[in-house]
Amino acid sequence: MERFGLRLHPQKTRLIAFERPEAGQRGGKGPGTFDFLGFTMYWRRTRRGRWEMWCKTRSKGLRRFNRTVSEWCRRHRHLPVQAQHAALTRRLVGHLNYFGVNGNARSLARVRTATIRVWFKWLRRRSQRKRLTWERFGRLLERFPLPWPRVAVPI
Repeated sequence: MERFGLRLHPQKTRLIAFERPEAGQRGGKGPGTFDFLGFTMYWRRTRRGRWEMWCKTRSKGLRRFNRTVSEWCRRHRHLPVQAQHAALTRRLVGHLNYFGVNGNARSLARVRTATIRVWFKWLRRRSQRKRLTWERFGRLLERFPLPWPRVAVPI
């Protein structure tokens, strides 16, 4: 690292115990977790009872994405629905492509659901009459569907 002029930040760098739990360990969770590149790495049991390392989207990143989508919808609720759909699709596809790894489906589904709820909320606030119901919004989603989560990179 010195060859490239890089140094480790002493407050951001540490060693943690992150070893595979013993095969005979009953129940409970594995050892501690750590965050790396937007993912939380953790140990979990497979259906056959073996321990494997898995990753999921970091909770802080989920909150930040949901907050930015909500803020965008609030600021751009006056745009036509087609333009809103195109922008939300771009944001969601970018997030799903980066975090679309196997084992992270639950976090990705939560992001999609939160995006749908936020979009509904801000479309409903475009008028004082609140004519947009979940039924009408469901028909709108059939016409302008948001992308579904998928595994983009198997690890």
